[in-house]
Amino acid sequence: MGKIVCFGPGPRFKGGIANYNTSLAKTLDSSTDHEIHIVSWTQQYPSIIPRKFEDTSSKTDFMEGSKIQIHYLTNYNNPFSWLQTARFIAGLNPDKVIFQWAIAIQGIPMGVIARKLSKISSTEILFDLHFVVQKEGSKIDNLCTQFGIKPAHTYLTHAYKTVDELKTLYPNQYFHVNESGKRVGNDLNGSQAENQAKYAKTIIKLYHPVYNLYAPDPEFNVEAFKTEMGLNKHVFLFFGFIRKYKGLHLAIEAFSEVVKSRDDVSFLICGEEFWATLDPKKWTTKIKNVFFSGLKKILLSKDSDERNYRPLESIKALGIEDRTVVINTFIPNEDVHKYFQVADSSILFYETATPSGVESLTYNFELPILATHVGHFPETVKDGYNGYLAKADNTHSMAQIMLKSIDQPIERKHVRKAAEKMSWKNYIQAIMNN
Repeated sequence: MGKIVCFGPGPRFKGGIANYNTSLAKTLDSSTDHEIHIVSWTQQYPSIIPRKFEDTSSKTDFMEGSKIQIHYLTNYNNPFSWLQTARFIAGLNPDKVIFQWAIAIQGIPMGVIARKLSKISSTEILFDLHFVVQKEGSKIDNLCTQFGIKPAHTYLTHAYKTVDELKTLYPNQYFHVNESGKRVGNDLNGSQAENQAKYAKTIIKLYHPVYNLYAPDPEFNVEAFKTEMGLNKHVFLFFGFIRKYKGLHLAIEAFSEVVKSRDDVSFLICGEEFWATLDPKKWTTKIKNVFFSGLKKILLSKDSDERNYRPLESIKALGIEDRTVVINTFIPNEDVHKYFQVADSSILFYETATPSGVESLTYNFELPILATHVGHFPETVKDGYNGYLAKADNTHSMAQIMLKSIDQPIERKHVRKAAEKMSWKNYIQAIMNN
């Protein structure tokens, strides 16, 4: 029996990448005859970052019924643990190691682990790229990305935009791009194959698979919950961490235009503010904020600093408090279904976009997606079929598709059909196709 290692945050952490890594491991466990291991961080970021990353709210155990072995080993702040991680993975003698790449700041430890692993092991090293050019990117981010992902033998991308960014990052590297999973050399001939296979790397262009961790509850009383929450007939949902690039400020402004036309709509906003998870009165939080402020001045441009991003404050200023319901906290896994089941559409009015975990989560509940025409969304959201697309940074256009989604509702069967193409089954087949 072979082994596969999924390196990334384990299920005790919050957020889409932890869900993604867990979902990937579970699918590998159920659909292959390999022994699956999750090798996880214990701390994912510098200890000075003023944020709580572990999920202490959820009671659902995503690992129940699986044979997956989980190892919490890697401490961002302890370089010795990086080498320990590489040696541990090599000791498992896996066929493949799949690294989850989602933020440039992890480039140094991940690059060290992957380089060490390539020296002491013959395993195939794959990097599953959730981005290449970071949304808040700086020169340091680009350097960390170049260092972090270079040791890969194979790259997995979720959009052709990411493929293009990868080619730009390494202009002298030959890449073999396909959607089937064939590794470089498998479908080349003669001397071309011999020469290129020696130096080339494979990019497998896939997609962001639909999570298999969440599902609607058929016994859930939607109407009773809507009444309890004070929601109107038509519900727009914003779900997930509140970050500036996700455009909640734009969505709120667009919704304020919608309410001028209709009195039967509600905007349900569920998610915690990304930089407001620690008690600001604690001395440890104050110290972290001071040090982190200095670090952000080095790493980020002034325009990328989100510490003062407060989109929820505009709800009162726009006079739409009675049409808006805000759950400003992390939603436990077992409660996620409630908010999607009462919604009619999912709002993703992003300013910039890489394939989104919230988009994937939305497909679990067959909700139409209302998104902006940025990033990968034109690849996955077919305007008028499984959702609607608005012009970026144009709140009038956003308001118009919100109204259109009511007047010309998207058929749920279309959402379901679109999601079938983004199954984990197809994703795993490509990973294993070498």
